[in-house]
Amino acid sequence: MYRDNTLIPSEAVRLLALGILADGERAYGDLAGEVRRFTSHVVGPSLDLVGSPLELLKVEGLIEPVPGSGRKDDARLRTTLAGRDELTRLLTANVRAPVTDINKLIIALKLRFLHLLPAREQRLQLDMLIEMSERELARLISLRGHHSQDTGHLVAWLDHDITAVRRRLEWFQNLHAGLAAE
Repeated sequence: MYRDNTLIPSEAVRLLALGILADGERAYGDLAGEVRRFTSHVVGPSLDLVGSPLELLKVEGLIEPVPGSGRKDDARLRTTLAGRDELTRLLTANVRAPVTDINKLIIALKLRFLHLLPAREQRLQLDMLIEMSERELARLISLRGHHSQDTGHLVAWLDHDITAVRRRLEWFQNLHAGLAAE
């Protein structure tokens, strides 16, 4: 993790693999394929994310083969108790603003596996995503104000980004309100 308690790219891959296994057992090849597919759909092909540390998850005792599910190399895998603890640690990490490709991956993973956290922790994670969006919006509005007299297309681009961040913020707020009502 970075000093500000945000995930580094390899930890995003760990979060994805542990979250997939928390939803149900998978064979190693299926797990590796799902990790590759999800990351490439969110951030595109990335050398930083290729060669995910799935073997390291076994060595660290975060995942294990399901007894009696096949040979060692094709056995189904599941998370261990330590793996569930690591999943919670990764799910509750901070997210940096502005939203970059890696941050989009981390946000997508948080939203994909949010249901694995207790309701109170889900709301706290949404509070964090709302605050991140508010900071990003304030930064963009400030930048727009500084460049409001510029010619060219920067102001129009900033307006586009501001609209997108406002929509994302509203979406997070609505999701939070829906969880609070449950």
